Amino acid sequence: MKNSGSRTSSLGVYGITVAAELVGVGEQTLRLYERKGLLEPSRTAGGTRRYSDDDLQIVRRVIELLEAGVNLVGIRHVLELETENRLLRAELDRLSP
Repeated sequence: MKNSGSRTSSLGVYGITVAAELVGVGEQTLRLYERKGLLEPSRTAGGTRRYSDDDLQIVRRVIELLEAGVNLVGIRHVLELETENRLLRAELDRLSP
């Protein structure tokens, strides 16, 4: 579920240890979020995960939703709807005079 941010915010630069520290979760939690389809970190040629600022923002949103009582399946749907809404708003802005 990639966020549609700027080119630099979508560039995977953080390894899993640094990413986990930046958002305050464990490395296993990041792996779980990926398995559940909440994150799609980029990978190096060797397969190492690289997290972007957009990925970290998604993790922060997941944490917010968890604290509000939403389960991971529900969070995936919320993130998908938020992404779809952003795309529709961008299209509407593009079509508006």
